[in-house]
Amino acid sequence: MIQHVFARLRQGRRTLPFPKIMPALPDRYPGRPEVDPAACDGCQACLPACPSGALSLEGGLCLDLGRCLLCGGCAAACPRGAITFTGDFRQAASRREDLLLRGQPFALAKPLEQKRLRLFERSLTLRQVSAGGCAACELDTNVLGTLVYDLGRFGIRFAASPRHADGVLVTGPVTENMRLGLEKTWAAAPEPRVAIAVGACAISGGLYAGQTEAHDGCTGFVPVDLFVPGCAPHPWTILDGLLRLLGRAEQG
Repeated sequence: MIQHVFARLRQGRRTLPFPKIMPALPDRYPGRPEVDPAACDGCQACLPACPSGALSLEGGLCLDLGRCLLCGGCAAACPRGAITFTGDFRQAASRREDLLLRGQPFALAKPLEQKRLRLFERSLTLRQVSAGGCAACELDTNVLGTLVYDLGRFGIRFAASPRHADGVLVTGPVTENMRLGLEKTWAAAPEPRVAIAVGACAISGGLYAGQTEAHDGCTGFVPVDLFVPGCAPHPWTILDGLLRLLGRAEQG
């Protein structure tokens, strides 16, 4: 037993002091993309490089972060550097239209309105719904419970029953087999409640958009309060979005 105590002392504190101190992510992490429509000459080299159809040139270069997989293929294909990846993990937004990048400053997620914020800012319980996901977003959500992230220190936790939850956190493109399950889960959560879409699939359908057995995300079934893009979004991205929703993130 004493050996375990000494080992724990050597390891020190593993929980990172987020959000007071921003985490350092690996150089290979692409982060939030930025576009410069003025640098785009319309060559269309980026379009076939995008596996999810997140790019459009109609009315100027636009990148739909809600469909983006953060693969970086478009930036590598663009000969004029009109698309870059910033390395910034902060990508969550309050509105779907805020994920359409046209060169404007990115609008980070804002807190809930006062009625729900007063209820949930210190204690938020969510029911996670995997609506046909591949398990990547599910795993990055699950890892928030480990000691590095320690989601519970913010008063945020997951419940087994939607009747004990303040809302739902949805992953996956909402396959037909999971449509009714999502609808029943949302209906069982008591009012007032929140809805969070995590990952490109839950926001837009991701790679499965347009498929006959998928419903292009959860926006047609629940009124989403927080969009967390990525495939899969980094755990810091998810945690940052949750704290912004509750008005508890550092500014910037």
